Amino acid sequence: MKRQKRIGLVAHDNRKHDLVEWVEWNWKELLHHKLICTGTTGKLVEHALIKKLSNEGHENGKPEIIKLKSGPLGGDQQMGAMIAEGKIDMLIFLWDPMQPQPHDVDVKALLRITVLYNIPTATNRSTADFLISSTLMKSEYHPVLKDYSSYIKREL
Repeated sequence: MKRQKRIGLVAHDNRKHDLVEWVEWNWKELLHHKLICTGTTGKLVEHALIKKLSNEGHENGKPEIIKLKSGPLGGDQQMGAMIAEGKIDMLIFLWDPMQPQPHDVDVKALLRITVLYNIPTATNRSTADFLISSTLMKSEYHPVLKDYSSYIKREL
């Protein structure tokens, strides 16, 4: 992981407001990193960051944001594929534990892939705060990856 992190941002509908608040609180740190967001979340994050930049007199600044499809339309799977390809370094995923999701299997698959590839993952604001305030955010980091070669070579 380089100094500039590639941060995945995902939020279910009932948690989008929380994620936007978190982005507004951490906007100065987030501008140093590349943000990869699903659908509507990406639009909201971009709007919040541009508003913060404008309020601070940075009219020409623009955050680096990649917007994927909406989660239910495949955005969660796109995010998972990017993690598997080594294109995302950490994930902030504010999911709604009280609301059943029509794409719940995609959500579970995304969280599974973060564990498989050992990337830092926050599923609530407290953990997101700990991640973004870590000294590792400003330095290179080399996560230990499990060797799955024996699993791949196993006989069926």
